Amino acid sequence: MDTNPRRKFLKRMGQGALGSLTLPVFGNSLQTHWNSIGLNTSEEGSEDFWHLVKSQFNLAEGLHYFNNASLGASSTHIQQATHHFRNVLDGFPSRYMWGGWEDEKEEVRKKVADLFSVSSEEIALIHNTTEGMNLIARSFDLKPGDEVILANHEHASGTIPWEVWQETKGIKLVRPELPILPESVSDLINVYEKAITPRTKVISMCHIVNTNGMILPVKEVSKMAHEKGILVGVDGAQSAGMFTIDLKELDCDFYTASSHKWLFSPKGVGIFYAKEESQEQLKPLMVARGHKDKSIRRLENYNTRNLAEVLGLGASIDFHNTLGTSRIHQRTYELKKYFRSKIKEDQRFTIKTPALDELSAAIQVVEVNGKDVKAVKEELWNKYGIDCRPMSSHNLNALRLSFAIYITKKDIDYLVDALQDLAG
Repeated sequence: MDTNPRRKFLKRMGQGALGSLTLPVFGNSLQTHWNSIGLNTSEEGSEDFWHLVKSQFNLAEGLHYFNNASLGASSTHIQQATHHFRNVLDGFPSRYMWGGWEDEKEEVRKKVADLFSVSSEEIALIHNTTEGMNLIARSFDLKPGDEVILANHEHASGTIPWEVWQETKGIKLVRPELPILPESVSDLINVYEKAITPRTKVISMCHIVNTNGMILPVKEVSKMAHEKGILVGVDGAQSAGMFTIDLKELDCDFYTASSHKWLFSPKGVGIFYAKEESQEQLKPLMVARGHKDKSIRRLENYNTRNLAEVLGLGASIDFHNTLGTSRIHQRTYELKKYFRSKIKEDQRFTIKTPALDELSAAIQVVEVNGKDVKAVKEELWNKYGIDCRPMSSHNLNALRLSFAIYITKKDIDYLVDALQDLAG
């Protein structure tokens, strides 16, 4: 008989017992519950711990999911909390849609603000990054000849709003080219510095580009821009939740993110940050009663919306905080380094993501030399059940691989073995 409690617990987790438990809704209760079943969050560096974290996510049987940069999964806790809120809402719809959850919604706002080290009065709870980028691009009364800088790796949801709301009015969109493999942060800063002219009014940039996972120097660009009176808006879709982010330190004017990626929230919830002194620049995309509110809440005034998903965002922050931002940050870079160490000397592959930790994190992009990326992606799925994103733009011809916290080193071993098999 197996008398080792830890081993018995691990076996029980492998059998999916955790998924059948009713998890508590709020963060302190979640911590207490995890402690009671042996999920000791003080066990830093333990691969067993991360296997237990993986068991919190009910991914489809046989699926090896390396596509978190497209869309994240919600943990069992987050799912159950959100279902609870949906049931409460449907039990008394009018009460909880209009006023019954005001305090709870403000609690979610504070949790988000604390995560990013800013004030609650600088956070709006929106739907997704696309909405946030539209909000930024549509707000400004720019004049013909004014310039907005958008580097060539921006996501379509970061460029189309500027094309529709501003370029059609005669505003010039400046599209500098970023190097695929910069050797230093300075290489990227120089691109933005050279693109700035006396007509530049706004710089719109990704925190992490979705193409090859490159981190852009938001802090340095913001400093340079503000010295010239230029505003900076940031697409944080691929960074929020992946590692430690202090928005006061980054000092951008606006930052928006879909929380359903690296924060694992319910789908259709997003975060919008506006520095307090920059908020007067913004105009709501939608107006209804309450549009004269001077606070940042005017940007989320939709009258009716799915508040269960908003409160589910609070549960996702609880989940994140229970694991700990610093622990997640450390794990992110641990997985990155583990993966790169497995293939960096293999001549069959070309890594097309910068190596420095200042320049990349949990998204790594790899070409299988001599093979079409779309064919490789299909073969990975059909033969190994591996889901990832093929990236063909910018001459990448490479697989985009996401290493979220539910990815273990064993998962990476499986991925590398599959890649090596396909490489021949």
